[in-house]
Amino acid sequence: MPTISFEYFPPKTADGKTALLERTTPALQALNPSFFSVTYGAGGSTRDSTLGIVTALREQGIEVAPHLSFGGDGEDTIKELLQRYQELGVKRLVALRGDMPSGMGGASQLVYASQLVAFIREQTGDHFHVEVAAYPEIHPQAENYNSDLRFLKEKLDAGADSAITQYFYNVESYFYFLDQCAAMGINKPIVAGIMPITNYANLARFSRNCGAEIPRWICQRIEGYGNDQESIRQFGIEVVTQLCQTLLENGAPGLHFYTMNQAEPTRQIRSNLGL
Repeated sequence: MPTISFEYFPPKTADGKTALLERTTPALQALNPSFFSVTYGAGGSTRDSTLGIVTALREQGIEVAPHLSFGGDGEDTIKELLQRYQELGVKRLVALRGDMPSGMGGASQLVYASQLVAFIREQTGDHFHVEVAAYPEIHPQAENYNSDLRFLKEKLDAGADSAITQYFYNVESYFYFLDQCAAMGINKPIVAGIMPITNYANLARFSRNCGAEIPRWICQRIEGYGNDQESIRQFGIEVVTQLCQTLLENGAPGLHFYTMNQAEPTRQIRSNLGL
């Protein structure tokens, strides 16, 4: 049975936190996901708010996977976080290289995700199911396609259990990526990351930065709707539902929804799939 999971980012305001925990979470939890993940800002910039959301979700008995990266933090800070997550009953982590916050420059050295995975295993053994990131359309900073595959293999060989992809809309890129991973000897699950289409302007800007391609036909169709936000929303749900259906029909081990802290688009797509 494919896994279904949802991702949050820590809200910046008290009202946002209340909305996330009291409205969005009950709506999405009713869909019976395997877990919720909670992102971790560049260089650990949302460390405390990430921990706060994780703690609140655990108090509701919800399975949660905090994102974690070294960024500007030292080993002692990460060790304390790992201990705190164990105390909370957290069983999953998403281990990332992470990004430096703007302005840090070369003040600290980035630690690769494979090193973080190894550190987690050294400190906690097999306590956590560790997820890492994968990039079907290549990480924007990768030297080339094959080097990106090698980095993924290093993360999995270091002890990660599975991977979650960057979102994509070209389904062929995902299945080609799986084939190339298999040829390299990667045999652990690679879950498909799914981004519902809601705010197109923000999505287009973010996609340029993270290297996720929006197919031209999708861009043209959305631009044709002009300011008709309801038509854009309905079209986005239709397109992403079809993407998910194709993934599941062809053996994707799971879907991980980047919810942007909204319940409705993800809920509708999940309902359309009939899972």
